[in-house]
Amino acid sequence: MSASTTGRVRRGASLVAAAPVVVAVLTSLALGVLSLRRFARFEPSSWDNAIFEQALQSYVDRGWPLVEIKGPGYNLLGDHFHPVIALLAPVYALVPSAQTLLVAQVVAIGVGVAVVGRLAARELGPWSGVAVALAMGLSFGVQSAVVADFHEVALGVPLLALAGAAYVRRDWRAVALWSLPLLLVKEDLGLTVAMIGFVVWLGGARRLGAALAAAGVLGWLLVVTVLLPLLNSSGGYDYTGNLGGDDGVIGTLLTDVDVKLGTVLLTLGVTAFAACWSPWVLLVLPTFAWRFVGGVPFYWGTEWHYSLLLMPVVFVAMVDGLARVRRRSSPVVWQVARWAPAVAVAVALVRLPTSPLGDLADPATYETSPRAQAAQGAVDLVPAGASVVADIATLTHLVTDRDAYWIGTVMPDARPDYVLVEAGQYGSPTDAAAWATETFGVPYDLVLIDGGFQLASRR
Repeated sequence: MSASTTGRVRRGASLVAAAPVVVAVLTSLALGVLSLRRFARFEPSSWDNAIFEQALQSYVDRGWPLVEIKGPGYNLLGDHFHPVIALLAPVYALVPSAQTLLVAQVVAIGVGVAVVGRLAARELGPWSGVAVALAMGLSFGVQSAVVADFHEVALGVPLLALAGAAYVRRDWRAVALWSLPLLLVKEDLGLTVAMIGFVVWLGGARRLGAALAAAGVLGWLLVVTVLLPLLNSSGGYDYTGNLGGDDGVIGTLLTDVDVKLGTVLLTLGVTAFAACWSPWVLLVLPTFAWRFVGGVPFYWGTEWHYSLLLMPVVFVAMVDGLARVRRRSSPVVWQVARWAPAVAVAVALVRLPTSPLGDLADPATYETSPRAQAAQGAVDLVPAGASVVADIATLTHLVTDRDAYWIGTVMPDARPDYVLVEAGQYGSPTDAAAWATETFGVPYDLVLIDGGFQLASRR
């Protein structure tokens, strides 16, 4: 083979090897466009993006996440334990914007997709790598998380992907090193770390696996029983009461079984059930456990961000499971199993038109609705540096350069300069000025009524 031919072959191989990364970048761009257009169109899912932005502001200014939206002097580390978000503080300091969090989320997800896609390319072949990356990037867990705005769990996606890739390589030390930081992402992930330790133990690294499992359990206990109560103004863990709810643990577990079973089947089905061939799939159990015994129906289905961290788990398990089948099964079984990545892509593409990303094909997504115009006009009338109480319709658009409060937690002594609500929506009053005057004990006047939005100013 000539030198020029060898060079072309190497360049071709490099391009094919890079293909999963390209897929990850493209899917992240699509997710980013979706997220930013929802923001521009004033389509919030909750108040969470505003909460996390205010936390980052406080990290930058104080080194501690105090969030007035949650309540006066509220330490967000006493709500959920996620010190990992402090890593975004330098980025936010450079680009202080609500959109910074939305972009950071899709970047973190994209990194995880790239890691899993390259893992699949190495273990199963280049086109399988492309298929796995595309299936993961378009998966319901990823899309649902993006439309739910920013949440801290997005920063756990690369960690779980890297830990999973190390597991497939049987690099036990790297598994532990990538897993332990999950303790800083959210309090429940200590149980996931413990399950990783168990899976490592099953893989033959008995001492390291046992140590990792112990670290996960002890870390979880430390956070839930000591750190969260210490940092919470009530002296407890706010979500303990969610376990079991009014029906008890068993009663709640048996409630809406069809919904919960559907969530399990879809979580495994996005991998054409190939994830079931790997012990790594056991990592889904702690998350399913707390979700299905939690007395909050939002936990049970496929919406919101609750399935995001399951996506790197099941797609790594898919790659590992298929690699095991290729090594250990008969050629006939492998000839069938090797089509699993293609089936996974087919599942994602069939669901795509009715999924959130399907909105990108709708011209209305790129237009500014009359409601969004009215909302933006009202936001623009609130001066930078002013204090303002708002509902979730506009809250995340106000935090960046204003002292923002949520209408449901603001205290009477706050006496903000402005009150901005979408009247009668999100539990807001139908008369912003009357509500503000009664709540804060000083007179307010309506200065804007437009498209259902009301802006009241303190005299």
